[in-house]
Amino acid sequence: MKTIDELLKEIKRVHFIGIGGSGMCPLAEILHAEGYEVSGSDVNESEPLSRIRKLGIPVSMPQKAENIIGAEMIVYTAALLPDNPELVAAKASGIPTFERSKLFGAITRIYDNAVCISGTHGKTTVTSMLTQIMIEAGADPSAVIGGRLPLIQSNGRVGKTENLVCEACEFVDTFLDLSPDVAVILNIDEDHMDYFKTMDNLIASFHKFCSLTTRTLVVNKSDPEVLKAIEGIDDKRIVTFGKTPDCDFYPENIVYNKGYARFDICSGGNSLGTVQLGIPGEHNVLNTLAAVAAAWVSGIEVKNCIAPIEHFGGAGRRFEKLGVYNGITVVDDYAHHPAELRVTLNAAKDMGYNKVWAVFQPFTYTRTAMLMDDFAEVLQIADRVVMTEIMGSREVNTLGVYTSQLAEKIPGSVWFNTFDEVAEYIVNNAESGDLVLTLGCGDIYKAAKIMKDLWDKK
Repeated sequence: MKTIDELLKEIKRVHFIGIGGSGMCPLAEILHAEGYEVSGSDVNESEPLSRIRKLGIPVSMPQKAENIIGAEMIVYTAALLPDNPELVAAKASGIPTFERSKLFGAITRIYDNAVCISGTHGKTTVTSMLTQIMIEAGADPSAVIGGRLPLIQSNGRVGKTENLVCEACEFVDTFLDLSPDVAVILNIDEDHMDYFKTMDNLIASFHKFCSLTTRTLVVNKSDPEVLKAIEGIDDKRIVTFGKTPDCDFYPENIVYNKGYARFDICSGGNSLGTVQLGIPGEHNVLNTLAAVAAAWVSGIEVKNCIAPIEHFGGAGRRFEKLGVYNGITVVDDYAHHPAELRVTLNAAKDMGYNKVWAVFQPFTYTRTAMLMDDFAEVLQIADRVVMTEIMGSREVNTLGVYTSQLAEKIPGSVWFNTFDEVAEYIVNNAESGDLVLTLGCGDIYKAAKIMKDLWDKK
């Protein structure tokens, strides 16, 4: 059977099953720009579908077997159920059919400067920030981002240069399908352990990812697990960022004002410029240095990174301010791992609000069971904790784990089965001057919308 790279040189008609997905839509746009005849299908209307229809890409609804007729290649999202009618028809048709990550890998090989950003935490923020830097510095990148970048009102774009900025996710080793020219490792932390089982396995996967890199590694020298991952890799250029002056890029003179950092970007004992961040939290100092280092190895001078960084106000669902209602500020954040919750809640506590409310939706039974004590510890950083039942996503609850068990470990916390109950509790109990943070990678953001509607009625 021919590889996807070989097929892309021969075929012209590609059909995407689930084309509206955040990871699918930018790939479809890139193929369309490369001259392929692209079609797609989905089950729900969405902003990405509106965007790609404007490009002339036809989208079918609902999903049915006949939608694949005429396709020479079929690409599907991993989110599909096995009995999806188009997926069943595709696999029975003999038409070459690939999961999204395989096409993503082939696309990274189209570009001469594919910058692939990996790490347990911060991928979307750094990918978004680097994309903003490149756009404002005139480097006109293509981009595949895990969240919406306000500058482009999208999670992806097609540029006219050889620069591609994208996220490289370690989940079930999908990042091993990519071919980075520049690989960034932000950090390595215990996550997706239902798949990796041990930290050694996780670190070994990052080592393989680094080995795939054609030119340069940009790595966090202050993370001991990252240093383990690059051990023995001596055929790549390595550029480091971190907390100390032995790194190629490091911060000095850090000053925080209500959670927002101002600091000098330094290298070799010299300050290359002072930057004022528009996103809160100590963790975003290192995220910024990662983006600067990746921009620098892509040919952008540090002085040309300063203004874009200061213009950057975050990506969608990354400490995204949704509004102020009755004096109560509502922010939505994707944090779903204890380490992410810790830095997000610590940043929130530094911002001067009366009380910080953590409205948390646990995600997957395995992660909740494995890290329950860690979740219980970090959530107590907040002044008040409100939780929903666990979102199982791809899992079945064979472990018998429930939010009530987590709530028992957090004094004063409450939990509810529905977003309506969560929203009603917040609206009845939060006060002017408070910050309400919806937290989780599922659909907890819907609770924030319900809160807004309730406040509007009041």
